[in-house]
Amino acid sequence: MTAPARVWWQGARPRTLGAGLVPVLVGSAAAGEVIWWRLAAALVVGAGLQIGVNYANDYFDGVRGVDTHERVGPPRLVASGAASATSVLVAALLAIAVAAVAGLALALATTPALILLVGALALVAALAYSGGPRPYASLGLGELMVFLFFGLMATCGTTYVMVETVTSGSWWCGVVMGLLAVAILVANNLRDIPTDAAAGKRTLAVRIGDRHARALYGTCVIGAFLTIIAGVVAFLIDERVGLPQWGLFGLAAWPLSIRPLELIRTATGRELIPVLTGTAAVHAATGLLLALGLWLAHIRFETGTPVG
Repeated sequence: MTAPARVWWQGARPRTLGAGLVPVLVGSAAAGEVIWWRLAAALVVGAGLQIGVNYANDYFDGVRGVDTHERVGPPRLVASGAASATSVLVAALLAIAVAAVAGLALALATTPALILLVGALALVAALAYSGGPRPYASLGLGELMVFLFFGLMATCGTTYVMVETVTSGSWWCGVVMGLLAVAILVANNLRDIPTDAAAGKRTLAVRIGDRHARALYGTCVIGAFLTIIAGVVAFLIDERVGLPQWGLFGLAAWPLSIRPLELIRTATGRELIPVLTGTAAVHAATGLLLALGLWLAHIRFETGTPVG
């Protein structure tokens, strides 16, 4: 079945792409140095993995009957019949293959063994989220893996391929990006608790229940902003282990989180969709503001102006 390009674009879930792209921009800012072709390659890796995960999730949940007409949210390609299961699987593999090629180039330019190992883990994680005999999303491990791969590894990995070390600011930013990426997933899985539970897909939200999933969401969002503050406090104590004060720019995204935090308290079903889109906006804004702050810190340092 041949689907229009618009349908494929919607199936790629463009509103989630920031989860793969923004940490790359933050990681490059934390490095303080940009090698432009490496940045482009890292962005390709981030986008390819995110799109690949989305298509793979569409395929596996579609063929396993997890996505049904009762599901709340944008229709999926396989479940809605907009595209054949085979074509969606091929699209997932192609996206992941593109990410793999870009990752290979970065590996060959830096530390092949280390980058290849991390890259291989990322590729397996992309497919194993919903695929394989024991998908880790159904084991309640989705949030942990998102924190690791779309938080720490995406941010710190980008810093590493730029300067072949990981700065302290990158670690702090990786935690911030990871927590907000987890919040996006929690909002999505909270909405899908009824259909996931009925299909036997035991996500973390299904396992801990509605009330605790809402609490986890709030903990992740608030925890991300508290991490920025903690990183700056650590910097004031010891510059070698903290986040420069200009990282406080990230706090300017806090107002965007107020509405999602209010809605998450009582929203159900389709009412949770604005929580999901709002959290994606918080993630993007926080990351971009962090990147701006870090670049300003580097500029002031290089020109001899005190950072503080």
